[in-house]
Amino acid sequence: MTEKIQTISPLVDQFSRTISYLRLSLTDRCNLRCLYCMPEETENGNRPVKGGKSLCHQDLLSYEELLRVVRLAVSLGMNKLRLTGGEPLVRRGVLDFIHELYRLPGLDEVRLTTNGVLLAEYADRLYREGVRHLNISLDTLQAEKFITITGRDHYHQVRAGIDAALALGFQLKLNVVAMRGINDDEITAFGRLALEFPLQVRFIEFMPVGETSSWREQRFIAAEEIRERIARLGQLSPYQRRHSEGPARMFELRTADGQKGVVGFISPISHHFCDQCNRLRLTSEGRLRACLLSDAESDLKALLRGGGSDREIVAAIKQAILDKPQGHALQQRGAEAAHGPLCVGQMSRIGG
Repeated sequence: MTEKIQTISPLVDQFSRTISYLRLSLTDRCNLRCLYCMPEETENGNRPVKGGKSLCHQDLLSYEELLRVVRLAVSLGMNKLRLTGGEPLVRRGVLDFIHELYRLPGLDEVRLTTNGVLLAEYADRLYREGVRHLNISLDTLQAEKFITITGRDHYHQVRAGIDAALALGFQLKLNVVAMRGINDDEITAFGRLALEFPLQVRFIEFMPVGETSSWREQRFIAAEEIRERIARLGQLSPYQRRHSEGPARMFELRTADGQKGVVGFISPISHHFCDQCNRLRLTSEGRLRACLLSDAESDLKALLRGGGSDREIVAAIKQAILDKPQGHALQQRGAEAAHGPLCVGQMSRIGG
């Protein structure tokens, strides 16, 4: 019999941040091998390749376990949910899981972050199930460079997915990880995309995450430099901030001939936004993580599978919120000192 949990809303951490947002990494599996996400392995002893070992199916939380966690988190006041991965659309049964999520009372919306490869196939059903907001990761507008960055020849599938989502009326955000010497020559091209289509383009600083990450200081490009390049296209005016925008600093871009678009800048390294962070993450391994850039985690899977009660799970969620750090370590180290990874957790499992 399900225990009755007292509703407490909102949840506030020790630094007066309201925690209303839970991110679920449904799987660490992905149909791409992006150079900043997947760990490097060595093939034949010398050639670095992307493709770390995936978790076994039994190592993932089941959909029933995930629904239980979400139900309890919602009872505490977390009314916003984002599904991430890996690539969430590669997990079998994900659409039925989303259908069940929308049956949970108190959950206001479910958002999805995807690489877009399967989006053309799934967009219609996602929309019918109630999803309205999609974040799509796309780091280049060139098919050949897409292969270099992702290790796969799927650029045209991604563009077809974006077209399908736009046609259905999804609210779209394109996430672009900016990397000097790799795709920084396309920054203004992405700005023009925001002028041409009804979507937001958000530039994200390259983060040092993962023990075998391909992060290099020489590849880092600060959000302020990106913003200066975008400003060559037209005037940037601060966009009225909405809570749903998360950590992005949003701007309206207006050209001399009257074109308008929306761009954003996410700067975890050069311009910290920790004081505004309102989220917890549940990794694909079933670990509750209060900060993307800190390896401190609580093992919810062990609690779920060890007979933990609803009250014990709620207590674990509350404790994770109380333990949420004020900021990540780069606030002390500085970007120029970050010669190695800030955290060793694998991005494809954390669900960045």
